[in-house]
Amino acid sequence: MIHPDTKLEWINDKKGFGVVATKVITKGTITWVQDELDIVFSPEEPENFKPMTRELLEKYSFRNSAGEYILCWDVAKYINHSFKANCLSTAYNFEIAIKNIQIGEELTDDYGYLNLTESFVPEDEGVGRKVVFPDDILKYYQQWDNVLEPLFPEISKLDQPLFELLSPEVQNDIEKVASGKKTMPSTKNLYFKPEKSRI
Repeated sequence: MIHPDTKLEWINDKKGFGVVATKVITKGTITWVQDELDIVFSPEEPENFKPMTRELLEKYSFRNSAGEYILCWDVAKYINHSFKANCLSTAYNFEIAIKNIQIGEELTDDYGYLNLTESFVPEDEGVGRKVVFPDDILKYYQQWDNVLEPLFPEISKLDQPLFELLSPEVQNDIEKVASGKKTMPSTKNLYFKPEKSRI
């Protein structure tokens, strides 16, 4: 589920639709949680889909570390990629704002941790990275971990509308990481070993 202070909006002809903030979303806020309504397809399931359906699944889903395809039920599936993303995924199946997101600003992810089936070239943002590769997690997980871990102590200090969607185990782990009693699981754990594309 996407944060409630967001809406779907047309971004431009290249990106299409995207998700923008309707209120300021503070750095450290949980912006998305995988919940019970998100549809989970086994790695093999899309093999039986019709070509048009497979193409849509490829466009709007991501793969987890088990190779399952996750199709978000709400507008979260419209979150676009950015090499300068303002949200990052954790190994706990939730995403967090890594900077303050202003009203009208687009929420963005780094597709490098979504286990893409093939690489793609997004809009040039004037940074060193120009291509998103399926194995980007292995290249950038330490960088992402260094950004995420210091934010865990902020989670309990902020208004978190999505916190109740987290399991009690994850809620407990957040507190342990925040207090230094546990090391944050690395985003490397999001990685699904490359294989021949199934869809």
